Amino acid sequence: MEMHQVRYFLAAVSELNFTKAAEKCNVSQPSLTRAIKQLEGELGGDLFRRERPQAQLTELGERMLPLLRQCYESALGARSLASAIKGGEVGSLRLALSRTVGLDLVTQHLSELARLFAGLEMKLLRGTAAEVLDCLKKGEAELAIAGTIGEAWERLDKWPLFTERFQLVLNRTHPLSERSLIDLDDLKDQRLLQRSYCEDAGQTAELLRSHSLSPGSTHHVASDEDLLALIEADFGIALAPRSMRTPGGLTKVPVNRIDLCRTVYVYGVAGRQRTAVAGAMLKMLRAADWSRYSN
Repeated sequence: MEMHQVRYFLAAVSELNFTKAAEKCNVSQPSLTRAIKQLEGELGGDLFRRERPQAQLTELGERMLPLLRQCYESALGARSLASAIKGGEVGSLRLALSRTVGLDLVTQHLSELARLFAGLEMKLLRGTAAEVLDCLKKGEAELAIAGTIGEAWERLDKWPLFTERFQLVLNRTHPLSERSLIDLDDLKDQRLLQRSYCEDAGQTAELLRSHSLSPGSTHHVASDEDLLALIEADFGIALAPRSMRTPGGLTKVPVNRIDLCRTVYVYGVAGRQRTAVAGAMLKMLRAADWSRYSN
């Protein structure tokens, strides 16, 4: 089925006269009739009853009319959108974020993109490091922001944004919250919330083992939102990246003798052409001042 056939059909429906429809479409009447005949052949029946003075839709024509009109309008919309994207008028961004990367880290850049690209459409995806990598592999995301992705993939490009230390996140009512520096030994017998979804979960667990730390009890959580909610409810404390935004009822305190940090990267796929929006986002992220998070 060709779009010009659908256009001729819709014109014939509008005029109910093949000669007038041909004039409307700026083609000869035989060309229009031939195109509609070809369309009827593809659909398996007559769309019109050729009567005088007006052509009339058959039952098949009546049923096909809304479908073909929608098809034609969708094609026009797609063509218009493609033209706008090519001209830089609109664009889309498909960005995957690790569960450990706060959206507040990129909202300023997203606002700038919205200013540069009118009609910007965004698709933001969330997942573990493995899920983020899978989004890149499948083409569901053009760029990703995450900590270290353990799995090796030869097509994975990465650019470091900043390296930050982990700190202890506590409820402001917790006895340790008034200290300016906490020692690792102070974590003994504390209820520890473990961020099992974090790219650095293994590194954190190894650190605790290496210092012979055995928390009084442990809770495993699946997201930063759950983690903060549990700390606010005084279920425990947690080691978390310095960049994590915390509500007013919580505080972050540095921990002495802790060698726990992470590097946040922006990832892309080598050899895969990027849209203008993704290219602009990548440049902004790499040029940004991340010093407020860096060690």
